[in-house]
This record gives sequence, structure tokens and C-alpha cells, in this order.
Amino acid sequence: MSVDQELRVSSSFRLVREVARGGMATVYEAEQMGVAGFSKRMAVKIIHERFVRHSEWRQLFIDEAKLSANLVHGNIVQIYQLGESDGSLFIAMELIKGLTLRTLINAHRAQRIPMPTDVAAYCASRICRALDFAHHFIDDAGVRLDIVHRDVSPGNVMLTWDGHVKLTDFGIAKARTMVDPAATRPLLLGKKHYMSPEQLMGSEVDARTDVFAMGVVLFELFALRSLFTEDETMAAIDEVVLGPSPDLSMRLPDADPKIQALIAQAIEKRPEDRPSAAVLGRALDAWCADRGTPGSPERLQAHLAGLFPDSFQPSTRATQGIRL
Repeated sequence: MSVDQELRVSSSFRLVREVARGGMATVYEAEQMGVAGFSKRMAVKIIHERFVRHSEWRQLFIDEAKLSANLVHGNIVQIYQLGESDGSLFIAMELIKGLTLRTLINAHRAQRIPMPTDVAAYCASRICRALDFAHHFIDDAGVRLDIVHRDVSPGNVMLTWDGHVKLTDFGIAKARTMVDPAATRPLLLGKKHYMSPEQLMGSEVDARTDVFAMGVVLFELFALRSLFTEDETMAAIDEVVLGPSPDLSMRLPDADPKIQALIAQAIEKRPEDRPSAAVLGRALDAWCADRGTPGSPERLQAHLAGLFPDSFQPSTRATQGIRL
């Protein structure tokens, strides 16, 4: 074997069960099968047939795989392969055994149980770590890509039963070196309730738009309700862009003033007034440390075990230091 020799391999995926269905694709738990009985459980994301024939959406799907394949970070869902089968595109990725942050928030809201502050801050700080890594990622050629996720929301954050937090779905992410489909015609990409003013207006966005979305998520973790609620585009613009900034002392009266201040900084209308994802994440960690409640995978795992006793299925189980 030589260094430049190409290895030709064959493997197949057996779809086991549907995990999630979105507007653009369906995610399945799948088993990758190889030689000598080798198998590995993965998640396989298959683009819907109506989109695979549409050049813009097809390219978004391809870009998601190419852009995030090398984002190897503990707080980002790992991408393994982009493939095609019977004319349909698929992405093979890390299988997350757990639930979404949206499911956790909804469970707390349904049971009318406040989110433990250390759990909320820990989840948010880990999302910030993922964003900071993407924002500053440098490719093999030494070029900083300036990746912007553009769709940070509780539904795109996975929590493993083992207590780890992972950002996923870079489907509409954008790098500085990429052509942006939204730049050629009006495409409002993302979820309105988490969009920054500049994203809602269709202006150029950078890492600071993800920080705005992170501030909205942080509010939701503490309040268990949405910060912004308008669904119609023009009403959302009035609410986020033209309206006054939310009064967090009124909207989140029981929260520590320091948390109120962090959220307020993250959702500043002017991008230049927002902190970086790294600064926000460090501030959340420092806030927990000052209170003597630093977050950890073990703490999140214990919390998930207590809240979801019927579905809790960790790959490992901590035996010491567990507290609910």
C-alpha cells in the first residue's frame, strides 16, 4: 500500500427506525454494515424527494455535509459521510441517544417545574462552545471560514442521556467562502422567533447573529416560554427590529440580575454591542462557579434521569456525585 493509493470500499445502511421528520429531510436510526460482520449504529438523514430535484435545496443539503464534516468538536454532532442512493442524497452522522433541548424545555413547561439554573446555564454554555468553534474554524488550507449557523434553536440542540450537549443541523449554515442562496433571491432561512434583527431584514450576517439566537434560547431556558412570539414575517420584524428591547426585569423577574444582563447583552439590536459566543459561554460558566453549582455531564445526566425515568437509557451511568 502506498500513501497516494485509493482504497475502494463498499458498505450499506439498513434503516432501523424513523427518528425525526423535518421540512427538508427525515432522520433515521440506521445500521452501517461492512465486511466480516462489522456494524455500527449511525443516524442517516435523507433529503425529501421533492427537494432533491430542486437545485438550491439540493445544494444546501450538500453544503451542510461538506461544511460540517470537519467540525470535530465534543459539542457538535459529527458528520461521517455524504452519499447517494437511488438518486436520493443522504448524510450519515453520529447517532445521538437522548433528546432535544426543545423536549427538555417542553417537559419542564408541561410539569410546571422551573429548569434548574445550573442545568440551564450548562446547556447554554456548551452551545456557546460549539458556536465559538464553528465561528473560528480554520480549514486544511489555513483559511478561516467564519461559519455562521443561522438556525440556533432548542430543536437543533441534542442532549445525550450521558449528559453531553451537541449542536446539530448546519443545514442553512454559511461560510464566508460559500455562495449563499439567500443572497440571490429572498429566502428567509431559519426560525423567525430566534432570528436577529439583521437576519430578519435579510442583511449580511456574521457570528453575532448566532449570539442573538443564543440569547433568545437562554431566555427560554430560564423562562420556559418564548421571548418573541410573532409568526408572520412583518409582525416579527416589528417585534424584533422596530420594537423596544424586551424589559427582562419584567419578563424574567425571578432570574438573577446577572443572567438578565447576559441575555440583554446577547440580544442587543446592534451586532457590535453583543458579546462573542466565547465570552457569553465563559460568563455563564463563571456565574455557575460563583454560585457553587458548576455544570457537568454528570449533573445533566442525573437531571434527565429524574425527569425522564421511563425513557432514560444512558450508555454509561455515573455512580457517584449524582444529585437531582
